Amino acid sequence: MIEIDNVSVTYAGEVHALREVSLTLRDGEFTVLLGHSGAGKSTLLRALNYLQPPTAGQIRFAGTEIGAGPGLRLHRRRTAMIFQLHQLIARQSALQNVLLGRIGYYSTWRSLIPFPRADVDLALTCLDRVGLLDKAESRCDALSGGERQRVGIARALCQKPETVLADEPVASLDPVASRRVLDILRGVCSEDGLTAVVSLHQVEFAREFGERIIGLQGGRVVFDGPPADLTDADLARIYPSTEPTKRTAVDAPETTSQRRPSHGMEACS
Repeated sequence: MIEIDNVSVTYAGEVHALREVSLTLRDGEFTVLLGHSGAGKSTLLRALNYLQPPTAGQIRFAGTEIGAGPGLRLHRRRTAMIFQLHQLIARQSALQNVLLGRIGYYSTWRSLIPFPRADVDLALTCLDRVGLLDKAESRCDALSGGERQRVGIARALCQKPETVLADEPVASLDPVASRRVLDILRGVCSEDGLTAVVSLHQVEFAREFGERIIGLQGGRVVFDGPPADLTDADLARIYPSTEPTKRTAVDAPETTSQRRPSHGMEACS
């Protein structure tokens, strides 16, 4: 269980990215964050991995507060990130990139020598799970955008995490590739019992893949509930617009909705 207790993040210049956010994220839940650009989705994900320490408040995983102490390395090993722009090494193979998910288990000196066979076998299994075993020896710069994002998912799985954080993982993909990536991501998280927090722009995908939707607007939680409870009125609060008729389920800008406050890791082709 992840407990987010009254967390705020303020950047230089008094920019309030998160404002007193309190949430409880349940184990094994696939949660989607919705909101316009700047609503606080990415900041919340970064705070969960302590890439952006909170200005105020606490974040606890399984009752243990996360901070900049000796437990941070272990926390990040247990918390995998999937990025919008893949963050892969283009000149290396898919297999080599997936193996980087094991780096957190080794000291700096140990990471300079070849990975043991057990790790190679694990990485190959992870590539197989995302449908890319036949691409194991292919350089990442020779893969499609969707394939590169699936390599990113395999790398996250190779980390053997308990939690997966994905920041706009399908933002640069077409709808078909996006659906395939999200289907794979949700499937592997369900199979492994992983807690997932995924930020998206596309409302239709949030409804299709999310078990829970959290809407953010102005750094605050303004909607928190199951997809079936997300109404047009909620979306109007999540995505406030002076031209509501032009907002669609696919290209809606990021914002949030105000009801029921809290409960008490590039594309494939």
